[in-house]
Amino acid sequence: MKKNTFVIFILIVLLLTASLTFANSENTESVKYGFWSVIPPLLAIVLAFITKEVILSLLIGVFSGAVINVFATSNSNFFMKIIESYTKTFEYPVNALADSWHAGIIIFTLTIGGLVGVIAKMGGTRAIANALAKKAKTPRSAQLVTTLMGVVVFFDDYANTLIVGPTMRPLTDKLKISREKLSYIVDSTAAPVATMAAISTWIGYELGLISDAFNSLGTSVNPYNVFFKSIPYRMYGLFALFMVFMVGLLLRDFGPMYDAEKRARLTGKVLADNAEPMLSTDFEKELDNSNVPLKISNALIPILTLIIFAFIGLWYSGGGIEKPFNLEGIRNAFGDADASAALIWASALASIIAIIMAVSQGIMTLRKALEAWVEGAKSLVITTIILILAWSIGSIATDLGTADYLVKIVSSSFPGWLIPALVFILSSIVAFATGTSWGTMAIMLPLAIPLAAAYTGNEPSTLVFATLGAVLTGSTFGDHCSPISDTTIMSSMASSADHIDHVKTQLPYAITAASIAFIGYLLVGIGVPIWISLIIGFSSILAILRFFGKSTNPKDLKEEMQ
Repeated sequence: MKKNTFVIFILIVLLLTASLTFANSENTESVKYGFWSVIPPLLAIVLAFITKEVILSLLIGVFSGAVINVFATSNSNFFMKIIESYTKTFEYPVNALADSWHAGIIIFTLTIGGLVGVIAKMGGTRAIANALAKKAKTPRSAQLVTTLMGVVVFFDDYANTLIVGPTMRPLTDKLKISREKLSYIVDSTAAPVATMAAISTWIGYELGLISDAFNSLGTSVNPYNVFFKSIPYRMYGLFALFMVFMVGLLLRDFGPMYDAEKRARLTGKVLADNAEPMLSTDFEKELDNSNVPLKISNALIPILTLIIFAFIGLWYSGGGIEKPFNLEGIRNAFGDADASAALIWASALASIIAIIMAVSQGIMTLRKALEAWVEGAKSLVITTIILILAWSIGSIATDLGTADYLVKIVSSSFPGWLIPALVFILSSIVAFATGTSWGTMAIMLPLAIPLAAAYTGNEPSTLVFATLGAVLTGSTFGDHCSPISDTTIMSSMASSADHIDHVKTQLPYAITAASIAFIGYLLVGIGVPIWISLIIGFSSILAILRFFGKSTNPKDLKEEMQ
């Protein structure tokens, strides 16, 4: 432990010293910081893996970014620059909270936590788990049901994560499925589903970027048409979803996930001994010895209220009243929606309904119900801190030009058939380093689409659709496995899993799907039809699970131990 601490200290000193030296030698605001722009996110990621102290790692990353920025732009003396760096470190979190979207997500997250607290006190989540247990009596069926629920809640990745995780956790715990596996399922059925859904909070953003990219070429296209034609080329998302289903169906795992599942099946420990779950579930344990009647309706009604009114809120906030009430009008409304506001409306109403139900049934007094809501919200305080710091890292990456640097290092000439594969890799790297898929899409699409179109006379073609799909799904992959991504953090929180354990166990699966997608883009680039590439990809996943995966069936594990 002392050795690791010493190594970490030396690493920080070296990186910050190098940052100071570089920044001090290039004292101009116009400077793009090159490799040094990667230091803040890289430092945060490396330290998070080494120390498992996510908050401290993110804070150090923010501080290093502030140091680089200040020493490159300030004309003050050395000591004043140190003071300015310290104060600027805390400007980033303040600015992150000042953003209306971020503030909305924080309120939504805390409100969902309060809702879960009330539902749990009423015995609602346990009642759903008991009901599902009658249908899902094995680890296989429980994983498949959880995956299916993740696909059904398709309209928003945040809502998906915060609904599926708390709802399914009691069932997966009961059937000895590790929290690492639950968080993997939750994470893999959130953004990969929302980014391809015809009606979601993502659709408007993606359509806008697609339209802008083609307009810059002087080419008029139907963004919806282009969006749908790109779906077969979203290979990482398709492979990741297929892999989740197959892992549950075959009950085969590999890498750290196999160790986590083996531990859970044989010992009943859904968390590792040294794990620090991001969401406390102590309030749920009180129900074990309580006389609270377990009614499915106590969870189902608030959750359905949340889902239904989230849809209504998204439609209303996007000007649905003024748009035609048809499929196109609904899509446009969702595309123009203020997702954070709509989700707050829905979660607040669901919380009110849950409190009324608890009080009217005599399960709790109004005061106790409000205390349960506050207790549930308090359990997410650590999560909100991590989210704010993760957003701060993203802001620093923007200020330092991290994405611009990563794009430029591979922007030299290369053959057209390599474009989709290279764009996929670059989008993945940018999203992983910055922790944002949307930001990566905004950066990459204006660069990638013209690059691909240049080979086809600025007209939509297979190469253009493949490149578009590579940007959108590469952004999802990088964001999906980045420890500083808000959706990855929220998946750990919603599943009450240790965040770094979630990242470490999910990473081999994400990299496997991404590697197969990369090969798929190479095949498409040389002219192989997309349907053949998809068949090869799906077959490869099955082969990997069959020959490299190990059975996590309880019977097989017990036989292995004998």
